[in-house]
Amino acid sequence: MTSNISAVVITRNEEQNIKNCLTGLKFCDEVIVIDDYSEDKTAAIAKQMGAKVLFRSLNEDFSGQRNFGLSKAKSKWVLFVDADEIITPELQKEILQKTGKQVNYTSGYFFKRTDYIWGTEVKHGEVGDVRLLRLAKRNAGRWDRFVHEHWHVIGNIEDMNNPIKHYPHPTVAEFLREVNHRSTLHALANKKEGKTSNLFIVVFYPLYKFIYGFFLRAGFLDGMVGFVVAVIMSLHSFLSWSKLWFMQKN
Repeated sequence: MTSNISAVVITRNEEQNIKNCLTGLKFCDEVIVIDDYSEDKTAAIAKQMGAKVLFRSLNEDFSGQRNFGLSKAKSKWVLFVDADEIITPELQKEILQKTGKQVNYTSGYFFKRTDYIWGTEVKHGEVGDVRLLRLAKRNAGRWDRFVHEHWHVIGNIEDMNNPIKHYPHPTVAEFLREVNHRSTLHALANKKEGKTSNLFIVVFYPLYKFIYGFFLRAGFLDGMVGFVVAVIMSLHSFLSWSKLWFMQKN
């Protein structure tokens, strides 16, 4: 019995995560790994687990990488999963149940995502109520924006009840490295979209982000982890808008 689902995973040096990720995708008819020339054992592990591994440079364009994976998928449905995410058995069952209907006018499905950071389940803050469009019919839409990318799917979109499990940022240092890198891409994307920065935005928007995540979204209920996440997300905002200001100046 086939699932009529292709899974796509984009990777770069994910040998610590890729096995657990691919284990949760065995219910799919095909698993495609788009690898940005990893320097570790990511590709070898993926091949050992039966995934089809294709090599392609990311070139700082996440939507381009995802659209490439979309173009290689053969099934009716395409499921995008990051290497540090896991599809649980409960979610697998729900996916198969909903996509397996003989008559299905739904184009795509949103997923909740539960983050586990440094051994703590983060239930609040900015990441406490995330909804991600990760499963859709192959020809229903394309991804755009090269960072913080969006899958624009035409048609009716429904929700999955069971969440994806997410295990990001194994250390604070890794979290900070990713924030520094992503903030540069975010600044470039904002510039491309015609957005501008100024002193007011640089000073007050990061402050708002911290207040929003730690107080308004009750990040304080997650203790020290909630505080650190709120601070780093505020830093991401500060770096993004500061870098955009320097781009304008130069």
